[in-house]
Amino acid sequence: MALVDYEIKGHVAIVTLNRPEARNAINPEVAVRLADAWQKARDDDNVRVIVVTGKGSAFCAGADLGQLIPMMSGARKPENEWDERVVKEPGITSRALLRNFDTVKPVIAAINGHAIAGGMEMVQGTDIRVACPEAKFGVQEVKWAIFPAGGSTVRLPVQLPFAKAMELLLTGDLISAEEAKEIGFLNYVVPADQIMAKALEIAEKIAANGPIAVKAIRKSARACLGKPEQEALRIENEISAPVFQTEDAREGPRAFMEKRKPAYKGR
Repeated sequence: MALVDYEIKGHVAIVTLNRPEARNAINPEVAVRLADAWQKARDDDNVRVIVVTGKGSAFCAGADLGQLIPMMSGARKPENEWDERVVKEPGITSRALLRNFDTVKPVIAAINGHAIAGGMEMVQGTDIRVACPEAKFGVQEVKWAIFPAGGSTVRLPVQLPFAKAMELLLTGDLISAEEAKEIGFLNYVVPADQIMAKALEIAEKIAANGPIAVKAIRKSARACLGKPEQEALRIENEISAPVFQTEDAREGPRAFMEKRKPAYKGR
């Protein structure tokens, strides 16, 4: 049984962490399969949106402290092919957490349970987030004298009010899904049995839009974060200009005028 499932529905790739007995903790195999799944979705021209979720009662409990962390620290020697790849490709665990890898396409998190430590960091790398009421969120690395190196010290102070981000980073406390939504970390909180339906509803709306425009808008929004206004506007100009020269940019207005659904081809 693969510890990460990958399937395609229309233009949507669904990535599912499948290690429920360990609360979907990231061991070397999960890290490698996740990293490969992101790359596969990025490189597939048919895929326009990615949804990531977990099986069981947790979204992801973070790095496996008994397998992955000792591997990274050198306390444990490689024992299989997954361990070998973690050792030979040092950036692969960061890629698994969406830290140093750009999927190019929007990623929606369908959060079926707790997202803690590395699980919370993976969520920080997504674009749109739907969670169940039972989910809790936090970066607890500091409790175990570990640095939350999956991007939390960079992303949380931008994605949350600064004081709240610092409280979470320095105490390791967890917050509820409702509080996470109130402070803007989540888009929606829905009953557990509706999470995937809501995530796919959003994914399908995005997938129906012009794929080149979607990628460019996402790229610009991320690239302009924290930049001075004039620099950000320059970046936006560079990213937006090529979009107007595409076939899709001609098809969209034409379809509107002809009162029909656009047939976007991604070119």
